[in-house]
Amino acid sequence: MTSPAEQLSLLAPAAPARQPADDAVRLLLFNAQHASPERSRRQAAWLAAQDDADIVVLTEVSPTHAGHALVTALTDRGYATVIAPQPHTPDYRTVIACRTRDAESVETPVAHLPHRAPAARVTIGDHTVGILGLYVPSRGPKERRNQAKRAFQEAVTEALPKLPALFPRMPLIVAGDLNVIERGHQPPHRVFGEWEYTFYDSFKDADLTDTFRRLHPAQAAHSWYGRSGNGFRFDHTFISTAHTGSLLTCGYHHEAREAGLTDHAVMTLHMDLTHPS
Repeated sequence: MTSPAEQLSLLAPAAPARQPADDAVRLLLFNAQHASPERSRRQAAWLAAQDDADIVVLTEVSPTHAGHALVTALTDRGYATVIAPQPHTPDYRTVIACRTRDAESVETPVAHLPHRAPAARVTIGDHTVGILGLYVPSRGPKERRNQAKRAFQEAVTEALPKLPALFPRMPLIVAGDLNVIERGHQPPHRVFGEWEYTFYDSFKDADLTDTFRRLHPAQAAHSWYGRSGNGFRFDHTFISTAHTGSLLTCGYHHEAREAGLTDHAVMTLHMDLTHPS
């Protein structure tokens, strides 16, 4: 199990800005872009104002005082449970924030860089869902090109088949910035190798369904743009295939990116927990 220091369940305000739904998953995926403390507080204020954000998976969170400012601001804004693993050496991390207190950190099955892959069980009304957040490393400096990325992807691929045992008989959601694209991505990007497409395929092999592609089978969408202006669909949410009938909506939203709060589109996912699986 993760240590108590990795889960911050702190006193929330008496009247949170938003109340969580008790019959649906309302999840939001947000790249914090190693924000400064000041921008972290603006990010938390924006997130707290969103109806879609009962559960927030935040990627690229700083391990330093800036990341602590984000965790503190989320708590102050009504997130009663914030799971924020701290790396042993300086590295970006993934954070899971929930408006409900009825959420708990569980030991991640990802053995390499576990602070980039926190896991949680979240109770919503009469239902419990499993959450795994992911932030895959970028390609890295020239002298260590793809080393961290390959190692983390291999650890995730090994962990994915273990998720049903960790979250038995419940909807499972995996959300994060994978730093890879799907096969057939438009526009195509030759920089990606077969090993990266194989990593994306590993989610389907583990009986997980790409929620955006499930609802929008032919739509080209991008969550990050390079200096040339080319778009990449780096940010993804997957759910256990047995629960795809519960999907309501899934999409990318660019308001926060256009406002300078992040350099990624925000991704939202809604699931109806009253739908029989």
